[in-house]
Amino acid sequence: MDSHRITTAGISAEVSARGAELVSLRDAAGNEMLWQAGPEWPRHAPVLFPTVGRLRDDTLRHDGKSYALGQHGFARDSQFEWSERSPDRVVLRLADSPETRQSFPFPFRLELIYAVADDVLTVTTRVTNPGDGPLPCGVGAHPAFRWPLMTGISKDDHVVAFETQETGSARSVVGGLLGKDKPLPFDGRQLKLSESLFAKDALVMPGVASRQVTFSALDTAGDSAASLTVAWNGFKDLGIWSKPGGAPFICIEPWYGMASDVDWDGEFLEKPGILVLPAGETRDFQWSVRF
Repeated sequence: MDSHRITTAGISAEVSARGAELVSLRDAAGNEMLWQAGPEWPRHAPVLFPTVGRLRDDTLRHDGKSYALGQHGFARDSQFEWSERSPDRVVLRLADSPETRQSFPFPFRLELIYAVADDVLTVTTRVTNPGDGPLPCGVGAHPAFRWPLMTGISKDDHVVAFETQETGSARSVVGGLLGKDKPLPFDGRQLKLSESLFAKDALVMPGVASRQVTFSALDTAGDSAASLTVAWNGFKDLGIWSKPGGAPFICIEPWYGMASDVDWDGEFLEKPGILVLPAGETRDFQWSVRF
């Protein structure tokens, strides 16, 4: 595998050129905190671009034409080029090509910047529109973390705590598309985790107020025995997912954009919630994890 590891005393991360994907994330003691692409789900932390989620019939419609574009887009399966490699930072790049234009008829430049400092990994997704017209796209992160976080603590003794009071509802997922709102079993600040939460796919939370969440394993007194915090800037939506039926990971996913509504099948430029980047502009989306 063509990959590179970046390291500090408090954290280390390995990134692959395939998909610009984070494939390892270890704490100061060397414990692996990232899901290692087992049979339940063969990925670690895919980059979502130029869509987040599914389009109806996996079809992008633009200017009277139809293009086949699968769930979460093609970046996660593309070969990126290294533009920088150092002990604590890497930069990878992907640009439009005749191949990408077969499924996504827009010029783009995409950079993934991974950097470590102290006990924090920061990931920046930089989207540039080099074209003459608008660039519509979705952008997202999909990191999968160990669940349970600690040996000896059950999966049910874990919570995701939100920075800010949330509405307590999420969009349902129907065949990969968005359905009606559904209530979440939490008070808007602390979501108690269980495998049953994901029996019908992801929890999709549009327009979250929080800009960070803390994923914690709780001891018998209800105190945090281990935790990690995922923070973000630029993203506006959030997905939380684990494999229906049970798997030893949980994904905490900052997004800009979501899957299509079940009853929406229109022009991609007009897709609700999508980013539309004007010609010549660049936008950064950042997430980080701290143990």
